[in-house]
Amino acid sequence: MDLITIILVAIGLSVDGFSVAIGIGAANTKRSWAPVLRLAAAFGLFQFAMPIAGWLAGLTIVNVIANYDHWIAFALLAYVGSKMIWEALKKEEEKETDDQTKGLPLLLLSIATSIDALAVGFSFSVLKEQILFPSVIIGIVCFLMTAVGVIFGKVLARIFGKKVSIFGGVVLIGIGIKILIEHM
Repeated sequence: MDLITIILVAIGLSVDGFSVAIGIGAANTKRSWAPVLRLAAAFGLFQFAMPIAGWLAGLTIVNVIANYDHWIAFALLAYVGSKMIWEALKKEEEKETDDQTKGLPLLLLSIATSIDALAVGFSFSVLKEQILFPSVIIGIVCFLMTAVGVIFGKVLARIFGKKVSIFGGVVLIGIGIKILIEHM
């Protein structure tokens, strides 16, 4: 597979992560590089690892997961998106926003945005393509797109305030719905 095709696949796989990163950037009020790097590293790592896992699993596990992977992605994105909306709507005095770039929310988002990469890895194994180089490219592209998404989300939050956090939560739920519709 040529480099241009691999980069296009990487961009396609990274779009969901980019969209999620915008919402997370808008909701995260910290002015530091740590949340940006945590989210970008986690998304990049999962986008790197999932194609390898799909490639190694071959037909067995992908067919089992394919029956309900879209439901898992939807549930994870809907949960995190709903939580973002809830926190944005809280009164200011009771508001202590959770950092979505740490702990369980980070893990859930990383899994939800990289499930499609598992199927891509499987397709690479069916095509008898090597997986390591494409996975590295996919991970790097996702890292970069996620970092840009978080920064863009922070800029939007400064301009529009907490409305962007609500919008970010709605976007996460929307991505989950989109995944469901595409797999039905």
